[in-house]
Amino acid sequence: MTTPVTTVDFHFDVMCPYAYQTSLWIREVRDRTGLEINWRFFSLEEVNRQEGKKHPWEREWSYGWSMMRIGALLRRSAMDDLDRWYAVTGRALHVDGHKPHDPDVARMLLEGLGLDPRLVEQAIGDPTTGDEVLAEHRKVIDAGGYGVPTLFLPDGQCLFGPVLIDPPTGDAAVRLWDAVSAWGEFPHLYELQRPKTRADEARIVETFRPYLEARDWVSINRGRVITFPEGSGAD
Repeated sequence: MTTPVTTVDFHFDVMCPYAYQTSLWIREVRDRTGLEINWRFFSLEEVNRQEGKKHPWEREWSYGWSMMRIGALLRRSAMDDLDRWYAVTGRALHVDGHKPHDPDVARMLLEGLGLDPRLVEQAIGDPTTGDEVLAEHRKVIDAGGYGVPTLFLPDGQCLFGPVLIDPPTGDAAVRLWDAVSAWGEFPHLYELQRPKTRADEARIVETFRPYLEARDWVSINRGRVITFPEGSGAD
């Protein structure tokens, strides 16, 4: 890819603390460059489902999966509605330590955005919202992906990351975007990773403390760089 990237598909799960940090960075890039962000979904509950347990769509309420169904319904009106909702719900969990995955809190957050709190029931009552989430989840899986944040460039190339806890701002944010989007020039460049020291791990835990205290699920670490929610805790 030799021309500037002007649009990107950003797959996220509201429950993922790394995806939230990366979303802060990509928003800064948008503010600086006019990049168009298409918010898409990916289910950490599904990709980490244990054998014998229910799929998230088989549960009456399933944390990240149900939250994303609300997001899918909002996106039908406008991508901006989904954009604002993700910003608010992500901050509620990952900064303020609240529980947006609780239906009552989800309604309150919608109301704070000037949106109808009954959208929670509408989203869960409409099976096609789950179909949308699943289709976008499968797109990542089919591309060989396994978590979030996952980006799709306009030519269809799939990139995992960047994974960070201190999203850069200003010119530094744009420099990182230039570096990330430049990967499109090298379709067989698969991985570049910085090992984490104990000091890094301690800093990550401190950054994610609101999330760690607010979560209602067991996290799974399968040797990746990311922490996954297992699900709603139900069988």
